[in-house]
Amino acid sequence: MKLSIIMPAYNEERTIHLILDKVKDVQLIGGVEKEIIIVNDFSKDDTKGAIARYMDANPDMPITYYEHEVNKGKGAALHTGIAKATGDYLIIQDADLEYDPEEYNDLLKPVLNGFADVVYGSRFQGSNPHRILFFWHTLGNKFLTQLSNMFTNLNLTDMETCYKLFDTKIIQSLTLIEKRFGFEPEVTAKIARIPKIRIYEVGISYYGRTYEEGKKIGWKDGFRAIYCILKYAAFGA
Repeated sequence: MKLSIIMPAYNEERTIHLILDKVKDVQLIGGVEKEIIIVNDFSKDDTKGAIARYMDANPDMPITYYEHEVNKGKGAALHTGIAKATGDYLIIQDADLEYDPEEYNDLLKPVLNGFADVVYGSRFQGSNPHRILFFWHTLGNKFLTQLSNMFTNLNLTDMETCYKLFDTKIIQSLTLIEKRFGFEPEVTAKIARIPKIRIYEVGISYYGRTYEEGKKIGWKDGFRAIYCILKYAAFGA
């Protein structure tokens, strides 16, 4: 079995080598192999050079690199990576250091044990470390999750999480439209509509960044998420 690790990157010159080191070091359970797909979304810094230097220094790592000729958004970068994935399953990994690749195995366990088709990693469950940051950001995440749950009839605790693991064939069968942070509610709504889909959730750690440290999502993205929940979950677009 192979796991495709989809990594969208935008202006991550300072940290992308660190997250790639963590991905390299993790040993996946059950003999699962890794495939790393990096999509550079037209970064303004030297993200491209940092990736090239890393690939040159680590020729044995199974990294495939793609880039957009214009900035299209995180969702668009994920669309590119998902389309290129060849693994049995795929997981989304941001190029920052907010999520720990060591926890891939926690998401893989329900899959390897034959229970799950999709696994979400929840920042609001479990006993793993969680950095204390923004009250209103956390409240917003929980509000969006509950609003999504109302229309999808799921009981997720963290719809907006980065760590989502999918059966590759299932997610490649979806027509995904949202090019920015609307990806999360759209993919959740469309996954929830698949008959007999088995969705699980596991607790994960969270090492969040401040905006000074490079966090990119803002209040406008929250309003877009509400629109996407209504469009894809409530009205079934």
